[in-house]
Amino acid sequence: MTVHLLAPAAVAALESATLTYDEVGATRGALPTAGYRTLRQVRVLSDGTEWASVRDALLRWQVPDRAGLRVRASSARIGEGSVGVLSFGWGRVSVRAPVRVVYLEDQPEHCAFAYGTLPRHPEAGEERFALDRAPDGRITFTITAFSRPATMMTRVAGPVGRLVQSGMTSRYLRSL
Repeated sequence: MTVHLLAPAAVAALESATLTYDEVGATRGALPTAGYRTLRQVRVLSDGTEWASVRDALLRWQVPDRAGLRVRASSARIGEGSVGVLSFGWGRVSVRAPVRVVYLEDQPEHCAFAYGTLPRHPEAGEERFALDRAPDGRITFTITAFSRPATMMTRVAGPVGRLVQSGMTSRYLRSL
């Protein structure tokens, strides 16, 4: 699977779009609960995992790519302000999820970013992907999110939409 670059006009349109929620950056701390579903899931990666390669995979859109989504982005490497369109499905039954990276944390033993939803994303909210390396070399991968339905499709889907989101989070956790 591969990350494809968006056309300049698509990048410009996504960069100028307004995020679909107000609590930008909230995945860094206390998650908003009023009207949102929240989640925080952690996976300890095997001791044999190499920090440099897993960090590089995280910052190159490989989590959604390896989870089976098609990724089109403004750049091959994630940076603050990067935009992308994550999609799954086929043809007219494809679901597109436009996002913008709202922050990036890149330190020697910690690497994280969060993207926020843009118009036409089926959900409204934010999702954070974080890697941490403990002194013993153990690496943890944490996904934190808050969201609410943003389209008629996701409102009607109700519990089925939550199952899809939960399944996608599990695929994300397995991707590294």
